[in-house]
Amino acid sequence: MSAHTDTDPAIRYLAVTFDCSDPAELARFYSEALNLPITLSTDGFVLLGREGSPGLGFYRLDDYRPPSRSDPSVPKQAHLELGVDDLDTAQARLIALGAVVADVQPLPGRRRILLDPAGHPFCITL
Repeated sequence: MSAHTDTDPAIRYLAVTFDCSDPAELARFYSEALNLPITLSTDGFVLLGREGSPGLGFYRLDDYRPPSRSDPSVPKQAHLELGVDDLDTAQARLIALGAVVADVQPLPGRRRILLDPAGHPFCITL
């Protein structure tokens, strides 16, 4: 492992970007769920965030297929872990915004697995 030097380029964590079929709709879901404003919006890309902080991006992919936990031809690429104080209340709010509960729930007393409107899995965790 090499040490950081003053001549190394500045590299900053800017965002996690999700592929989806409808960037505006998926951005709306996460904007409302996380209270993050839209900072950039085009026909094919939407970015949520706050000045000086990393954001979430949503990129239109015409042949998008939702990831699957059980189908290896479309594996889960990534997921978000969202911290909550009350699992039931948070789950109800996210469902009202368009999420659905995943079929498999290994630790339902500590963590719930949900799917966003485009099918990406994410967890809410105490």
